[in-house]
Amino acid sequence: MDELVEEIIKSTKLYEGRIVTLKLDEVRLPNGNKSSREIVEHDGSVAIIPYQDNKVTLVEQFRAATKEVVLEIPAGKIEINEEVLKCARRELEEETGFRAGSFRKLVQFYTSPGFSNEEITLYLATNLSKYKQQTEADEFLALRKLTIDEVKNRIKAGKFKDAKTIIGLQYLLQWLENNQA
Repeated sequence: MDELVEEIIKSTKLYEGRIVTLKLDEVRLPNGNKSSREIVEHDGSVAIIPYQDNKVTLVEQFRAATKEVVLEIPAGKIEINEEVLKCARRELEEETGFRAGSFRKLVQFYTSPGFSNEEITLYLATNLSKYKQQTEADEFLALRKLTIDEVKNRIKAGKFKDAKTIIGLQYLLQWLENNQA
């Protein structure tokens, strides 16, 4: 596979923000030619599937990038030097007001490896107990609980548009199938 690796000749940071850094890399291709790559660097995220009593708790929130309200599984950015599981616990509590007695890591995946290094770690959270929802000052969301049948119907109808949510709910359905047989 080394014959597919690109060598970075020069890297220029174009923007550094609170969530992402944008850089432009000049690369040497495997055939020796040069090209450029626009890269969005991200410290990583977690996404959580809160599941209990045949229901999934989702969050609805306006997303500025898409200019619409999106129904999603809870998720958030990993802070610098924060442990991934600690981030998952924090985000679940902040966004939903739940604490989980059990977290199961399901998968890690890149969101869009064509231009970003963001990797999401997906957890299944069960044995939920109500605590206190504490969203951030600039975060406005509403909780929605869906039954597994509602989730299946929405997936079949293409109602979910958020990739991490689609992946997460598919993993949940697979997990339920494997653990209820």
